[in-house]
Amino acid sequence: MYAVVVTGGKQYRVMQGETLRVEKLEAEAGSEVTLDNVLMLGDSDGVKLGDEINGASVVAKVVGHGRADKVRIIKFRRRKHHMKRQGHRQHYTEIEITGIKAGDQK
Repeated sequence: MYAVVVTGGKQYRVMQGETLRVEKLEAEAGSEVTLDNVLMLGDSDGVKLGDEINGASVVAKVVGHGRADKVRIIKFRRRKHHMKRQGHRQHYTEIEITGIKAGDQK
């Protein structure tokens, strides 16, 4: 069984046992997090969307927090003696999917 969930403004296709990096969540390492914004559920029977998945959720365990590799930004204007450099490291939370709960069945 797999699900498509939304967290941090991004969509992820997840299955039980997977680990993935999502935008930083306010949760301590080792705690459980429930992702309620499920867009789609899929299994061997087919795909369920919309009202078919009311109340569905994905349960995940927080493995840890970290910062991604540095992204370098450069702004350059030719012939103007202007160059600006900047860097950014995005915070992330690494989670492990422990279960997918189907919602109310109609």
